[in-house]
Amino acid sequence: MRRRGKELRLREEEKVMLERVIRRRTEKLTRVERAKYILDYYNGESIYSIAKKYKTNRPKVQRTIDKAIIYGAESALDDLPGRGRKPVISEEARIWFLNIACQKPKDLGLPYEVWTLSKLAKYIREKGQELGFNCFEKLSKGTVSKLLSKSNIKPFKVKYYQERRDKDFEEKMVQVLCVYKEVELLKKKGERELVIVSYDEKPGIQAIGNLGEDIRIDPDKGGSILRDSNYKRYGTVSFLGGIDLLTGQIHGIVRDRHRSEEFIEFLELLDKAYPQKIRIKIILDNHSSHTSKKTRSYLKNKIGRFEFVFTPKHGSWLNIIEVFFSKMTRSLLRHIRVESKEELKERILSYIEELNRQPVIFKWKYKLNEI
Repeated sequence: MRRRGKELRLREEEKVMLERVIRRRTEKLTRVERAKYILDYYNGESIYSIAKKYKTNRPKVQRTIDKAIIYGAESALDDLPGRGRKPVISEEARIWFLNIACQKPKDLGLPYEVWTLSKLAKYIREKGQELGFNCFEKLSKGTVSKLLSKSNIKPFKVKYYQERRDKDFEEKMVQVLCVYKEVELLKKKGERELVIVSYDEKPGIQAIGNLGEDIRIDPDKGGSILRDSNYKRYGTVSFLGGIDLLTGQIHGIVRDRHRSEEFIEFLELLDKAYPQKIRIKIILDNHSSHTSKKTRSYLKNKIGRFEFVFTPKHGSWLNIIEVFFSKMTRSLLRHIRVESKEELKERILSYIEELNRQPVIFKWKYKLNEI
């Protein structure tokens, strides 16, 4: 936050006076607060940081600093003569104010989606007069901020949530958890009578190339790789991958798209990887390619070979493969630069080959003991 153009100057006796006010136990709270604002501002803190430090609003701090600059530090500790008392906001007026703040502006005939302090203050001033709430006649942004803070209301912010639209969410979640429980039992049994694979697609992996050369790490230049901020796009690829939950082996293909054709290609990869007498159970989501006419037609020729266990809608977090995708993003894809899409495909497959030399068995723990 930038300071005002005029600098605050304090004489030595003024600094001593302010420190005395702060230490004095019988001093009025408002004078102590204002003394702290003035000293902190004089010592280099910004209006914003002072307001945050003392959990107040910026206009209140700004008014104190302005008075100190114009009238001196001692005068700034008290209200100016003739300022008068602010109109008291009644409980009825406060409830009406909060009710308005909790509504969207567009629901009140305004074009805005969310409030700002200035827009809310203006609306309250205008509508308050019509309803007889004269206490809002000179309502400022600072007072609006204070009223909202006391009620912990932030109408200028939007937070997102994920609505559960699958009425069978709990049932489908239990089905997936039962598969993870089955994995643990098969490990103890030690027999290879079933393959369980966690599968998903990771689309939109960008093939990005440098325009300028990377500059090697130099301790005298920050100790980081230096990279040209401009880059070239070669397109995107999709990784279709699955983890064998019993062995940790990763199966995957990299293609330009992830349609039914590519999904069937992945199923054929699994079909060739395991003996025909073994059934393959796959945990996957409800993507259209997994249930399309082409996919169903392929599965008709593989009766008894594949079994699908679907995660609930918006329940991708239940699929262990998402943990691997997160690891893949951190260890391979973040900051990656290539000279073509083909190079990106090759590096992804090389990464999978390297992991398969020492496979890691992923384990699911959340709510597993409840099954």
